[in-house]
Amino acid sequence: MKIALINENSQAAKNGIIEAALKKVVEPMGHEVVNYGMYAADDKAQLTYVQCGILAAILLNSGAADYVITGCGTGEGAMLALNSFPGVICGHVEDPVDAYTFAHVNDGNAVAMPFAKGFGWGGELNLEYCFEKLFGFGHGQGYPKERVEPEQRNKKILDGVRAATFKPLIQCLKSIDQDLLKGAVAGEKFSELFFASCKDEELATYVKTLL
Repeated sequence: MKIALINENSQAAKNGIIEAALKKVVEPMGHEVVNYGMYAADDKAQLTYVQCGILAAILLNSGAADYVITGCGTGEGAMLALNSFPGVICGHVEDPVDAYTFAHVNDGNAVAMPFAKGFGWGGELNLEYCFEKLFGFGHGQGYPKERVEPEQRNKKILDGVRAATFKPLIQCLKSIDQDLLKGAVAGEKFSELFFASCKDEELATYVKTLL
């Protein structure tokens, strides 16, 4: 699994801490971590949590990433931004129980975490424990045991509803403010990382017009 890390500007200074915790947990599992930044608070390309949603949608829908880890001060804004797009099911994860239940009950492909609220002493340990529960026990198996069948059934229902209510991503991208969109793909390593992994020719072609 290719896991993308995205940080918005208010919590960009923690990018290194988050990346280290994520790699420590998931690389021994055989997963790859791709860091799209922001890498520091003074990066030239400044990402808002809304732009994290745009970037996450591009990465997931293009196949450039299989999963996205992101967040903001509370994680709420980032979660709302990611869930505004087709092809993205983002959970709000504060602790390991959130991580485990989101993986098994909701079976999404992104999480938004609070990188300011409650992030004090031992914050990096909580990240590690969350990532262990998120990636170390499979996905979509349902929880608790007696609720497996209805939970899996509900997930399929949700997928059907989302398919009916969302328009294709490229239509979404063309209809939003193009300067906002250009800012979302302005990271210093975006082109290097994205085009090497993108599996959607049409989306790649459109993104190139923005750069």
